[in-house]
Amino acid sequence: MSGASAAFARRTLADSRTRTLSFALLFAFVAVANVVGYRKTYPTLEDRIRFAASFGANKSIRLFYGVPHDLLSVGGYTAWRFSGFMSLFAAMWGLLAAVRAMRTEEDAGRQELVLAGAVGRGAAFVAQLVAIAVGTAVLWLATFAGLAGAKLPVGGSAYLALATISVVPVFVGVGALASQVAPTRRLALGIGSAALAVAFVLRVVADTSSHLGWLRWGTPLGWVEELRPFAQPRPAVLLLPVATAVLLLGLAAAIAMRRDIGAGLFQAHDSAPPSDRLLGSPAQQALRGERGLLAAWLVGIGGFAFVLGVISDSISAAGISTNLQQELEKLGLASITTPAGYLAFTFLFFIFAISLFGCSQVAAARREEADQQLETLLALPVGRRRWLTGRIVAAVLSLVAGVLAWAGAASQGAGVSFAGMLKAGANCLPTALLFLGLGILAFAVVPRASVGIAYGLTSLAFVWELFGAILGAPAWALNLSPFHHIGLVPAQPFRAGAAAVMLALAAVSVVAAIRIFERRDLTGA
Repeated sequence: MSGASAAFARRTLADSRTRTLSFALLFAFVAVANVVGYRKTYPTLEDRIRFAASFGANKSIRLFYGVPHDLLSVGGYTAWRFSGFMSLFAAMWGLLAAVRAMRTEEDAGRQELVLAGAVGRGAAFVAQLVAIAVGTAVLWLATFAGLAGAKLPVGGSAYLALATISVVPVFVGVGALASQVAPTRRLALGIGSAALAVAFVLRVVADTSSHLGWLRWGTPLGWVEELRPFAQPRPAVLLLPVATAVLLLGLAAAIAMRRDIGAGLFQAHDSAPPSDRLLGSPAQQALRGERGLLAAWLVGIGGFAFVLGVISDSISAAGISTNLQQELEKLGLASITTPAGYLAFTFLFFIFAISLFGCSQVAAARREEADQQLETLLALPVGRRRWLTGRIVAAVLSLVAGVLAWAGAASQGAGVSFAGMLKAGANCLPTALLFLGLGILAFAVVPRASVGIAYGLTSLAFVWELFGAILGAPAWALNLSPFHHIGLVPAQPFRAGAAAVMLALAAVSVVAAIRIFERRDLTGA
């Protein structure tokens, strides 16, 4: 690699450092929490046998984590819980890394400037892959450090980390190919996300069906299961992601060598007649620009809520140890074995998801400013205040989640009230609005870092709430997370006092953000 190509690779790696380090910390923390949590929750063989008998064949649990191969050992349990879930995050990272390094750079016009210098197309493509490979190595190292640091065997930890990360090259290939085919970053992400969704659905069908287990061999997420860390490992399965990645990247490279810069294999056609629908206000304009994303979130959250409602009546108390019951009590739940208790616990995840949607609105606002769209908009009779306050649509998502979770539970005769689930949906709003307000404040003060701050604060607070108690954190530390002050409706009463405080902090943050934003200069990319 020439000096110019090496410099380009370093710049690509530097551009992704925040995302890579955030994912690496998440992988390490979740790895430690799974190992420590299992040892503490199921300390005896009797506890583990009861757990395996109750949850090992439960199809509702397989929906999230896949098929377990050994639930009696710490390593086997960690391989099931960690790789089954975190491989999804690894795939997301690979897809985002490839689209960001390739298509986003072209959309911004920076790739054309690079290719006008001493770096050719082939060298640029290789340099981008080298930068992504270094980021992948960072993820593997963080995962390995978390597992080995939690006192799992070194060799098994290395193999489990490799199995979890094995999906990254495949989805880097998917992202690279989508970046060559699609004419825009958004469409490339859409194609890649659709491929990931298909891979996940195939794995779910294979894991929950009695006769379709062979579908597991048709999805990279299924290959992770077949690698079987800590349960009769099958390292030869690694040939599948390697071969698939080579094929996808080779095809992407061939297209990249031949197509026009800035275009895709499929050309964009702006042939739709002009329309002024949803342009009457900044709020409507925000809805128009994000309606595809909002529809995807509605379908995803609504569908997931319905599935959880369906399986809420199937959770058994047989495999819940006394230690686990004590940990759940720390979260304020006396039991998750009733439909209401189970849905109350799972709605903690919906609160997190809807908070992340608020973060995506901060990201959209920042993108409009960085791409200079905001400068054009503010040249019209539109004030900064109206534009900034036009992105609060989290209420739609939260109420949809509540209604569809109730519908799923009602279809199984679970006896969960409609009013209770509407309250559970509304219970998502104070926390989501708090993180949205903090994200908007970060956007006003430090616009370039605002997206990372918004996502980082939300994710850190949620992960701390889930694993802080398991790791033995003191009460004052747990109280730092807003998620710790949520009443888990419908199993618990709504905590009006805590909700009022969160809404007040959100309002103060938004007011401060508006004042600061009205006075600062617009900031480019």
